[in-house]
Order: sequence, then structure tokens, then C-alpha cells
Amino acid sequence: MSDGSMFRALRVFNYRLWVSGALISNIGTWMQRVAQDWLVLTVLTNNSGTAAGITTGLQFLPIIFLGPYAGLLGDRVNKRKLLLVTQTAMGFCALLLGLLVVGNAAQLWQVYVLALGLGIASAFDAPSRQAFVSEVVSKEDVPNAVALNSASFNLARLAGPGVAGLVIALVGTGPAFLINAASFAAVIFSLWRMRVHELMPAVRVPRAKGQIREGFRYIRHRPELLMIMVLVFLVGTFGLNFQITNALMATTVFNVGPGEYGVLGSVMAIGTLAAALLAARRKNMRMVYIVGGAMTFGATVAIAAVMPSYFWYAVALVPVGLASLTFMNACNTTVQLTTDANMRGRVLAVYMVVLQGGTPIGAPLVGWIATEFGARWSLGLGAVVAVLSGLIAAIVLNQRKKRPLSPQVPQQ
Repeated sequence: MSDGSMFRALRVFNYRLWVSGALISNIGTWMQRVAQDWLVLTVLTNNSGTAAGITTGLQFLPIIFLGPYAGLLGDRVNKRKLLLVTQTAMGFCALLLGLLVVGNAAQLWQVYVLALGLGIASAFDAPSRQAFVSEVVSKEDVPNAVALNSASFNLARLAGPGVAGLVIALVGTGPAFLINAASFAAVIFSLWRMRVHELMPAVRVPRAKGQIREGFRYIRHRPELLMIMVLVFLVGTFGLNFQITNALMATTVFNVGPGEYGVLGSVMAIGTLAAALLAARRKNMRMVYIVGGAMTFGATVAIAAVMPSYFWYAVALVPVGLASLTFMNACNTTVQLTTDANMRGRVLAVYMVVLQGGTPIGAPLVGWIATEFGARWSLGLGAVVAVLSGLIAAIVLNQRKKRPLSPQVPQQ
């Protein structure tokens, strides 16, 4: 493969192992997301958007409080060993929920508790999983590896919801949770089988006082990182709630079943997969992909919100997926490449906090708006916030004379 190949990171044995295990696990994760929403909306409640929002919110709540500590832990310990622990814990949560549902014993409070447990494990998993890519491939291949991670995730998103809809329609939600639990074995196996001597671990940060505050100071003195954090928080909190909005559009606007709901996630993944593959060809990132991605995302969501039928809503989700992944991939890659290696875990932890930590605020709010005013209005809220935040960022960049953001080589 040439250096400009779309799949150049796959030359690395450890990365091939990692991305293949992640693909299988991510298919299970998307199955669980669909099954969890369907369980809450149609089995445990009567289409309660608020309950669905609370469930999603609890799943992302722990990262607000634990994210900075999780990032610091990732900078201090062996990331591969930490991921083995967190992935095992998440698999256990899925297994327990699946057994409860199959045994007809699941109650709403139990779903809340297990969503919170999954969120705790995920809070410690996310920063190290993001930073781990930089230890598996060389710095020249990091943009490609991040993009291929996104492609893998969205291949899973393409398959997972559709498979989940089929499984739910045939045998119910319980088996979907059990399949997800089993899928964690793939990523755990990939971590065990890696050639440890070929990894390129960052120097571990020794214990010292004030290291979390040091991470926040580092971001505060990096204007481009600070702008990314603000944009990601606003777009993530109010716009990236399709786990809820698609479910509510399917059930309350178009009155379709679980199979059609699962298809919505798969159709949206066509756009996100296309964006990931386009990103894999880029060797660097510019701020235009971030600001333009946010505004384009808002515009496409606004169009989707007014679609008159299920078919046209599904079609409109393709450009929504393309814009959202362009925005998110540009943010992720830029943060990784412009952050010093000894700060990467802490900075990525803050990034994950602002990305996912707004969900406990946004998900219940979006669910409430959908319940009180209709699902279309919940989409409209995200569209308006994304467009306005992108416009404000563009104005700020213009005042700085539109300086392009070229990734810096992180210090090793």
C-alpha cells in the first residue's frame, strides 16, 4: 500500500487485530442501543420520551464526574490492560440486562441502574480507547487510523440497528442484549493477542498533585482546542440525540415498528460511513471541516425534521450522517494530533466529557420537548443550536484572520 492509501493503517498487525475486534463489538453495541430504546419505549412505558431520555442520560452521566480522573488514569497506567478491565465490565452489564429481559423480570429502575453501571465502565474506557490508537500506529498514520475507526464504527452502525430490529421483531429485546454481551469477547480477544513489543506506549505520567488541573490549564491556553470543546459540547448535547429522536419519530410520527426503526439507524450509517472513508484519504485537518461540519449538520437536521413521510425522513438521514461524522472525525483527529503525548489521556478525557457529558442534560430535554411538542421539534432544537454555534465559531475564526489549523507533531 502507498502512504496515501485509504487503508494504510491496516498494514500494522496490532491495528488490524484491534479494528476487527472493535467492529464485532460495535455491532453488538448498536444492537443494544436499539433494543434498550425499544424496551423502554414499548415494553416498560407507553412511548415515554422522558423515560428514554433518562435512560440515555444515566448512561452518559458518569463521564461528567469520572472523565477527568479516567483520563489521568489512562496517562498513568498501561492502556491495554485498563481496556481489558473496562470492556469486561461493559460486557457484564449487557449480559445481566439480557438475562433480566429474557427472564421477564426487567423493570424500568433496573434498566436505569444498568445504564448507569455501563456509563461508569464506559467513562473509564473512552479516554484510553481513544488515546490507544496513537500507541498502536505511528503518528503519521494516526489520522488514517482514527478515520478507519470511524469507518468500523459506522459499518457496525450500518449492520447493528437492522439486525437488532430483526431480532426484536422475531424473538424480542432480550436476545439482542445477550448478543451484545457475547460481542465483547471479540475486542477482549484482540487486546490479548496483540504483539505488545510492537506497541508504542507514551511515557507514563508519575503521580503528582494538581495533574487534573494541569490538563484543564493546558486546554485553556490552546484556543483551537477550547473552541473544539465548546462546539462539541453544543452539537453533542442538543443535536446528537438520534438514539432518542429516531425512536420517537418512528413510534409517534410515522407509527412504524421495530424493524423500520432499526432501518433508520442503518440508513443514517450510510452517510457516516461515506464520511469516514472520505476522511481516511486526508493527511491533515483544517478548522473548516469542524466549523463547516457543524453548520452543515444543523442544516441537514432541519431538513430531516420537516420530511413528510417515513421514506423521505430515512433518505434525509444520509446527509445528516455524512455531516455529523465529518464534524466528529475532524474534532477527534485534531485533538489527538495537536495534543502532547503526556497530556493526551487527560485532554481526550475532557473531550469525551464535553461530547458525552452533555447527554444527561440534552437527552431528557430532547425527550421532554418531543413528548410535549412533538418529535419534529426535538430535531429542530438540535438544528438551530448546531447552525448558530457554527456561525459564531466562524465569526471568531474570521476575526483571527481565518488562520488554518494545521496539526502539530505531538511530543513523544
